[in-house]
This record gives sequence, C-alpha cells and structure tokens, in this order.
Amino acid sequence: MSAKKEPSVWQGFKAFLMRGNVVDLAVAVVIGAAFTNIVNAVVKGIISPLVGAVGTQNLDHYSSCLKAPCKVAPDGTVEGVQLLWGSVLGATLTFVITAAVVYFLMVLPMAKFLARQAARRAAREGTKEVLEVTELELLKEIRDALVAQRGSGHDER
Repeated sequence: MSAKKEPSVWQGFKAFLMRGNVVDLAVAVVIGAAFTNIVNAVVKGIISPLVGAVGTQNLDHYSSCLKAPCKVAPDGTVEGVQLLWGSVLGATLTFVITAAVVYFLMVLPMAKFLARQAARRAAREGTKEVLEVTELELLKEIRDALVAQRGSGHDER
C-alpha cells in the first residue's frame, strides 16, 4: 500500500507565510499604522483647535440626569442615572472629522491623480490606435497601387 504523506504542520505554516496575500496584509497593516499617525496629527494639530475655537475641545463633561439625584461622590461613584451624551457627541465628532480629513486630504486627491494618469494613458493609447489605423490605410493604398501597376503591366504584354 502506498500511503500519501501529509505535509507536516511546519511545512503548512511555511506555505501559509509564503503566500502573497499574507505579506500584502502585513505591509497594509504597517502602512495603515503610519497613516493613522498622519491622520491623528492633522486632526489633533489643526482640526481640533479650529473646532475648539468655535466651541469646546472636551465634551466629556456634558451630561443629563435621567434619574435624580445625579451626584458624583468624592470616591468617584455616581448616584442616580446619568447620561453622558457629551462623550458620545465627542466620539461622533471625532469620527466625522477624521473621516473628512481622510477623504478630503487623502482619498480625493489620490482619486484625481489616478484619474489624470488614466486619462493620459488612454490618450496615449488613442494616439497609437490612430497611428495603427493610418499605417493600415497606407498599406492598403500601397497594395492597391501595386495591384493597379501589376494589372496595367499585364495588359501591355
């Protein structure tokens, strides 16, 4: 009997690591981490101060009392039911601002750049097609002229 030898766990692991998609994923994670630092720096250094000039930078202190008494004890415990809507609003604004920074400063310019490159590529290919058509027409004219010459030459004999 011939028994098929199954690959070892180590060989399977090596094959998994050598796949292209694993390496691509690792590169994407590293680039994503670096990109996150850029976006956070823009939001923290430019956008948040601009928003803070209009309102406040820290919305965590805004809350409403759902069930009285809403008091914070000296040990940090809260009596009653307190809705911390300022924290939710702050997180939502941070998300919207971050998404806007990513879209308007990163995605939109890259999309325009890629569209310009594609248009240039298409224009180059269109020029090549025109040249190829012109060459084809020229070759057809030469062929027709040769056929006409050959035809007139046969008539003279």
